[in-house]
Amino acid sequence: MTPRTESAPVPAPAPFDAPRDELLQSVVDVARAIFGAAASSVLLLDEEADELVFRAVSGEGQEFLVGRRFPAGRGIAGWVATSGEPMVVDDLAADPSFDRSLAESTAYVPNSLMAAPLISEARILGVLEVLDASPQARSSVRELDLLAMFARQAAAALRVITPDPLAAASAGRALEGAQREDALRLLGSLEQVLRGTG
Repeated sequence: MTPRTESAPVPAPAPFDAPRDELLQSVVDVARAIFGAAASSVLLLDEEADELVFRAVSGEGQEFLVGRRFPAGRGIAGWVATSGEPMVVDDLAADPSFDRSLAESTAYVPNSLMAAPLISEARILGVLEVLDASPQARSSVRELDLLAMFARQAAAALRVITPDPLAAASAGRALEGAQREDALRLLGSLEQVLRGTG
């Protein structure tokens, strides 16, 4: 057997969009810190391909997951994207909705997961996941509500940067300075609120 190679790179869902990607990286870094998690990720929905695409990752898998795709209906992230409802699972090994083969394909199999949809103007843009959060940050409705609130604000910040994030992704539209500042200020305010309630 040979080690995993880079012979079949996974195509990115859209051209490089530094402002959007910077915002999404901030989202996952803050979510990971707030929930004391091993990893956090944002997956955006590619409606045309009916796939979820890793667009930002913090922690485990950060070196190789960005750009990976999987069918939008698979796993817990797929359920959250389809239903529009947040979800927390404390023991993934015992949960039938957990797609272990999908997790294994990412080379990181978490024990617990919290996920919330990124929703803007009644449209699901993707999913924010927090993997292996600290035990005190995952077994309560309050924490799931905080994650859902954070995901809503992240989606709003994404909407500020790109009024139509999916169309802008394919067009590679640049962000103007004031829009970028507004989005990052919104995200910073939310971080302060969440840290203050922890």
